Amino acid sequence: MSAYQLLYLDRIPPHAAVNEAVSIAKRRGHAGISGMVNGVLRSMDRGRSELTPSRIKLDDPIATIALRHSYPEWLVRRWADAYGYEVAESICEAGNRSPHASIRVNPLQGSREELLAELGEAGLEAKPSALAPAGIVVESGGHLADMAGFLSGRWSLQDESSMLVAEVVNPSAGMKVLDCCAAPGGKSAHLAELMEGKGKIWANDLHVHKRELIVQQTERLKLRNVEAITGDASTLGERFAPESMDAVLLDAPCSGFGVIRRKPEIKWTKTEGDIAEICAVQRKLLESVCGLVKPGGTLVYSTCTMERAENEEQVAAFLKDHAEFQLDPEWPEELLATFREAGLIEGSFEGQLQLLPQHYGSDGFFIARMSRVR
Repeated sequence: MSAYQLLYLDRIPPHAAVNEAVSIAKRRGHAGISGMVNGVLRSMDRGRSELTPSRIKLDDPIATIALRHSYPEWLVRRWADAYGYEVAESICEAGNRSPHASIRVNPLQGSREELLAELGEAGLEAKPSALAPAGIVVESGGHLADMAGFLSGRWSLQDESSMLVAEVVNPSAGMKVLDCCAAPGGKSAHLAELMEGKGKIWANDLHVHKRELIVQQTERLKLRNVEAITGDASTLGERFAPESMDAVLLDAPCSGFGVIRRKPEIKWTKTEGDIAEICAVQRKLLESVCGLVKPGGTLVYSTCTMERAENEEQVAAFLKDHAEFQLDPEWPEELLATFREAGLIEGSFEGQLQLLPQHYGSDGFFIARMSRVR
């Protein structure tokens, strides 16, 4: 712990970290251990400029990246196979950074420009998101969930990448929309805001207690066109009539490796076997809900991971089995311009995109938009 304090933390002065370690060693160890602890830590303190992860070099590049950034080798290997060594290391590095705070403006209660001005007057350091049209990045300030603007429904707390999903669905006022795995309700609420509170959104979740989270969210935002329902998403085809939805959003259960910044334990608790099991669930859900999309309607599939087996390969397998669907590149032009400027889209665009956590400092996210052509 003392070595970690010296190398990675800046609030504890080096001498205090060393003295505390020596004190613990005297209490917990044998007579000579405190001198060894003192010597090792003081040597580390003197050589801190050389003790950097970049100096770790092993014969195996996978082992090198894993050790530098504290990731399991099997996960680094999967990313290296998918994206190459350099990108895999950037993913690991980005996952170890602290997430920044971002909020989504409720356009039914004011514009982003108005809210930016109000936040500035309140002493918060805030700027428009470079990624999400409704997003604001708050770099310093108070506890956002306790502020009057949040409590009155002026904004919601949401990661910038997650804000893109509803934008890609791009619903219109008056539509019928189904959000299959909705809790805690951020994307359902965003859909309702984009629909100007008109039409109908069914926000479904498997768990009863999570339904209450959706209800709380929509009530706080004063959205009246969202109905929170409970049930297994794989049975929604039995609950709703075939071809009855203008749009269906399946934000599918996934490995969650795109949110390691927020949940660092999952890189150690997940296994390769978990990915295979999750893929099977995703396939089942896609098969169960696709029939609810009406001809000419939209199916959006999204995950918060960078696993190609859960993303591009999942979509390719679905489209192979369902000739009535095709990838739809008709995303909002504002989003496409942002991605092209960042070099994430080159040439033609098919209708699916993988965001990595290092691209914008947001969560890793995959989004595919598909249209039903018949």
